[in-house]
Amino acid sequence: MTAYKTVNPATGETEKEFPLATKEEVETALAAAQQAFLEWRKAPVEERTKVIARVAELYREREDELARLIAKEMGKPVVEARGEVKLVASIYDYYASEGPEFLKDEPLEVKGGGDALVRSTPIGPLLGIMPWNYPYYQVARFAAPNLVLGNTILLKHAGSCPQSALAIEKIFHDAGLPKGAYTNLFLDNDQVAEIIADSRVQGVSLTGSERAGAAVAEVAGRNLKKYVLELGGSDPFIVLDSDDLDATVKAAVGGRMGNAGQACTASKRFIVLEDLYEPFVEKFTERMARIKPGDPQQEDTRFGPLSSQSAADGLVEQIKDAVDKGATLRTGGHKVDGPGAYVEPTVLTDVTPEMRAFSEELFGPAAVIYKVASVEEAIDLANGSPYGLGGSVFSADPAKAQDVADQLDTGMVFINSVAQTQADMPFGGVKRSGVGRELGRFGMDEFVNKKLIRTPR
Repeated sequence: MTAYKTVNPATGETEKEFPLATKEEVETALAAAQQAFLEWRKAPVEERTKVIARVAELYREREDELARLIAKEMGKPVVEARGEVKLVASIYDYYASEGPEFLKDEPLEVKGGGDALVRSTPIGPLLGIMPWNYPYYQVARFAAPNLVLGNTILLKHAGSCPQSALAIEKIFHDAGLPKGAYTNLFLDNDQVAEIIADSRVQGVSLTGSERAGAAVAEVAGRNLKKYVLELGGSDPFIVLDSDDLDATVKAAVGGRMGNAGQACTASKRFIVLEDLYEPFVEKFTERMARIKPGDPQQEDTRFGPLSSQSAADGLVEQIKDAVDKGATLRTGGHKVDGPGAYVEPTVLTDVTPEMRAFSEELFGPAAVIYKVASVEEAIDLANGSPYGLGGSVFSADPAKAQDVADQLDTGMVFINSVAQTQADMPFGGVKRSGVGRELGRFGMDEFVNKKLIRTPR
């Protein structure tokens, strides 16, 4: 049984399968990545950025083809998928434009006279391990800054989106990236561990589950390799007050239901002050109940299937656990009849700590709403999660919202907005949500040698 195959989550049909890379193919890729690094690092940054700018152009030229491919592989509605492709193009454009500025030498004023500067230089071949929920975007966050920097990349994508992975590789090749500078590999866990341990590989970046992150960090640490981990999230959406509750609820539902709720930074825990709790729950539930699933290939579909039947089954089990232990099911909670991996939009209230839904990430169209008596209680509940990726604070009082944002133990906070991502803003979390940052200038500050060059007086 192959680990890489396209199983259309809207139909349950297996459409294409791919074999794992052989030992010889892995060795060839490693050798090519190392050789390409020795050449790519010496190429003028203008040459590297020219290739990356062409990558952005190719994403735009192939937008519909790429969007329909991930709609087929992981169920993202094609309209949303086009948005992902546009975002990806903007990331490659950003690093093609801003990369040279980020890589300029940084002069230092040092005691004792003479000159000193810090020069940013690449470190070598890197391994990227990427998930299925944003097949193009997750790769772009990692690949764009590192290729501009001069590193080279081996990429292990998720087993459920092999054709998307190959499409990414083809774009790099068609854009003129040197052979070996970006290589897609279909790997199992043992092969991943061997590649991390290989002396030619200098770092690893993973976006995925806590379990996968812990396994990668263990191997990387044992082999003294740098790593970046972007893991799970259970982002709070705190409602302190509102001068337009309908708009706040609309934002809340959008924050929960984008990508069928399959986003690390999706709003998942809705924490509402008690005076607004009942009207918020009523309006939120009514909106969620109106959302209907559809074929992700159709232009009018806004809510597609989950990525797989196992993902749908797992989410329903988490919901059932909560209901069995006393939570109130306001709407949804079940799989949709039919062959696809569809789950009804779900709203839970009265969730308590002994329920899985209290502490686990709900990766799909299921929301938990909590009532709190004070701002302090809202902050304590928000920070009580083992995750610390992002969060939102809604209030008509900007100063109050800013004060609460300052107290949240997260890598990102959005005031009167759900989580957003763009090329020039850093992305990453704390606690069990991972380590390191991507995007913005920070995207070039992870897998880099900040080399001091000193000329004493």
